[in-house]
Amino acid sequence: MKNNVAESYQKREKRILDAIALKEPDRVPVVPLFGFFNCYYTGTTPRQAYENPEKAIAAWRKTILDFEPDATYSVNFTIYAMDEVLSGLDFKAMKWPGHGVPDNQSFQFVEDEYMLAEEYDMFFANPGEYLVRNVLPRLAGNLEGLQKLPPFYTVALGYVWPTVLSAMADPDFIKSLETLVTASKRQLVWAKAFTEFAGELKTLGFPSIKEQTVFTAYDLIADNLRGTRGAMTDMYRRPEKLKQAVNQVAPFIKNAAINGARAKGNPRVFIPLHKGTDNFMSLKQFREFYWPTLHHLIMDLCDNDLTPYLLIEGIYDTRLEIIKEVPRGKCIYHFEGTDIFRAKKILGDNVCLMGNVPNSLLATGSPGEVADYCKKLIDECGAGGGFIMSSAAIIDEAKPENVDAMINTTRDYGRYR
Repeated sequence: MKNNVAESYQKREKRILDAIALKEPDRVPVVPLFGFFNCYYTGTTPRQAYENPEKAIAAWRKTILDFEPDATYSVNFTIYAMDEVLSGLDFKAMKWPGHGVPDNQSFQFVEDEYMLAEEYDMFFANPGEYLVRNVLPRLAGNLEGLQKLPPFYTVALGYVWPTVLSAMADPDFIKSLETLVTASKRQLVWAKAFTEFAGELKTLGFPSIKEQTVFTAYDLIADNLRGTRGAMTDMYRRPEKLKQAVNQVAPFIKNAAINGARAKGNPRVFIPLHKGTDNFMSLKQFREFYWPTLHHLIMDLCDNDLTPYLLIEGIYDTRLEIIKEVPRGKCIYHFEGTDIFRAKKILGDNVCLMGNVPNSLLATGSPGEVADYCKKLIDECGAGGGFIMSSAAIIDEAKPENVDAMINTTRDYGRYR
């Protein structure tokens, strides 16, 4: 039995690796991005998944075993932190089931200008201190006491330690520290449970399409600090400061990607792209603000024998020629709304394409319509290899019979030999 499981794991992993290398595997791999579909499929509410790690993992386990994809998609990207962690922090940057959204719906990020436009220089001068003393208190209501943390440089000045210690005795500061300790311990429970489950899936014969996740530099600033509107405004009003911020965080992202992937033993580094779409910035702005640091990140990962896996959200129809400038057979480009058939013509001899069965089709179409679309993807995008079948984006609501049609059609129709 163990030999059969190990053989299944190796066969699935080889199928993925061959597709990435632009080879023809035995058949087209199929890797649906299961999100809260697992909950709906098993009769578990997203709120229950946030509140109980065991229920979340049970839902993911049953879904994987029932549908048997060629690779899995990690639980912790759907549930970033448990309810008690987010509630304990009074986290402002997200709404989650039972806290801002209904019990049976997914989470929703809450963007804001958590770093103000006039604070760029504070960020440049000491990013660690700035983020702790200014940004964290805005992100979490129960961390507001961190604003009273004395400047970090005072720790090195022995003669002012009495003043520093007195400041740290402030009740609001102590409450924030206690909140952090409690939240960290609670989050560790979720992290430990997920890590064990990831190991379990491997023993069951399922590789993971990714484990380490990082954002590209522009998205890190625009998603988490300046917000979409703030970053867009900065491209016009303070372009040099925006570029400096993007360039300043880029090395930290690279190190997190490389060290995280090596520690987790999975070479595929997941990079979801949010703000570089045709709808959010011009081609000139993409070249100037977005692509340079993303390109460097891709090249650095490839140089370290890692596989950049880009989930290219939105539409990149005008950017295809630009993003082709990467090493051959080293990357996965997962397209959501981009014309993937045109992408095959432009990129197909250089990168592995992934996607893009529309989530709307999986939710509202028929199994026959799903099968027809998958066959078209196999015929045009799978020709010659270098293609992984998947949903356009993370699957929440979908008809089980349509997900089954996507997987079985790929298994039966997508054979190379």
